[in-house]
Parts: sequence; structure tokens; C-alpha cells
Amino acid sequence: MTVSGPPGDNTGGAPQPVSRYACAVRISIVTLFPAFFDSPLDVSIVGRAVAAGLFHVDVVDLRAYGLGPRRQVDDAPFGGGPGMVMMIEPLAAALEPLASSHRVLLTPGGSRLTQEHLARWADTGHVTLVCGRFEGVDERVAEHLIDEQVSLGDFVIGGGEAAAVAIVEGVARLLPGVVGNPESIERESFRDGLLEEAQYTRPADFGGWGVPDILLSGDHGKIEEWRRRQRLERTRQRRPDLFEEFVVTTGDEYDPASPGGRPRNSEGIPDEYA
Repeated sequence: MTVSGPPGDNTGGAPQPVSRYACAVRISIVTLFPAFFDSPLDVSIVGRAVAAGLFHVDVVDLRAYGLGPRRQVDDAPFGGGPGMVMMIEPLAAALEPLASSHRVLLTPGGSRLTQEHLARWADTGHVTLVCGRFEGVDERVAEHLIDEQVSLGDFVIGGGEAAAVAIVEGVARLLPGVVGNPESIERESFRDGLLEEAQYTRPADFGGWGVPDILLSGDHGKIEEWRRRQRLERTRQRRPDLFEEFVVTTGDEYDPASPGGRPRNSEGIPDEYA
């Protein structure tokens, strides 16, 4: 991870072009709190990916672009009201060297983050995540300097930094070579629109709590059928919104709903799920 600011600033100068890094994806994070990312970017999957040169993250210190001797980055909202609003000038200056990247504003007013977002960004050479704070961001930033607005979920937290960490890890694990067994990514929740099936490991019995007999049978065909039905049942019970958007077709494949929100057809759904 590198931390950058304006040219000549002691944070290290403007971010370098993506060609500097021998990796598939670069993510830049624009934030008022660079220290927030010190630990998350150095451990587990992300840390290993960065160390191996498969992924690069640079953090842009927005405070370094603040106005005046106090590095001001926020001001009272026009029209009155509570809280402060992030000003356009510091953000415009911080985003100028990142203009060629795909710029994403992390805000409660954005579309809800999904696995589809992560998969799309994993195929994008350079993504910039802008962490909102305070009461919000001057709307002109979203209108003229941002390509997409995304929310971590239907709740409000102090800022976009936590969302940025989630996105960085979510994108990193989709890159080739980052996860040891690529099949684990293909089988996990949301990859086919459904939740993942239940998982068990040794011991087979713990204080009388056993595992489903089918998993100990050695019959791989029946195990796959059990897992398929598990995914359907779990999604139907826990996430009916997801279940309504996806239908089973031939070959155990799942088809997204039409733009109107209705399944294209219900062929192949077992009677108990239809």
C-alpha cells in the first residue's frame, strides 16, 4: 500500500500510472483517514495478493488537498440544516490525477453493493473508491467527477472507509492466483444468484450433533443434488428477494430475472420451490 497527496506534499506525491505495477487491478482509495487501511490491507488474502504483485492499493489522503492552512475539506450546507458537507474543491483536486480510472463514490444514496459489482471491477484496470463522510458530499462531485455511486447496504455508518475495505477484499479474491483453489470462488454464495449450501468438517459427531449422512456416503452425484437443493432452500427461506430473481434452467444453471423483475420462466424448479 502507498499513501499519496498532491505533488510536493510530504505524503509522497501524486499516484503513479497503473503501468508501474505488475498486477491485474489497481484500486485507489480517496479518504480523510488513511490510517484506517493500515492493517486491513496488510493481512490475509489482500496482504498476500499485494505482496505477490497480483494487486495494488494506494490510499490518497484527501486532507492533503484541503484548502488553506487548516486544510479545510467540509463546510456548512447551503439552505441550512445539520451537519457538514464535503467540499468539491479538495475532491476535484484529489480526483484529477485519477480521471482515467473508474471512480466510485461510497455513499448511502448509491445502489446496493452486489457480487456483480465486484466481478465487474475485478475486470477493470483501475478503480477509485471515494469515501464519503459527514452529512454527505457536494452533489456536483457525483454529477461531474464520479462514474458510479454504491452503498454497502441499507444502513448508515460514519463513512465509506468500511465499505472500501469490503470492496478491496471482495475484488482481490476474484483475481487469478489470489485464492488457492479457484473452484471455491465458483461455488460460494451469490456467484450463481443463490446462497451457498451448509458446510461441515471433522469431527463427524460432536456431542451428538452429527452431519447429514449424504455427505459421508461417497456418492458424489447425490451429494451434488443435496447441495443444489440446499442452495435453493436456503435462499428461499433467508433471502426471498434473491430467490424471486433467479430460476433454475437446464444443467443446474441459474438465469437472472428480466429487467422487469419477473423470472424468464420457472422450468426446472422443483415443485416445492415453484
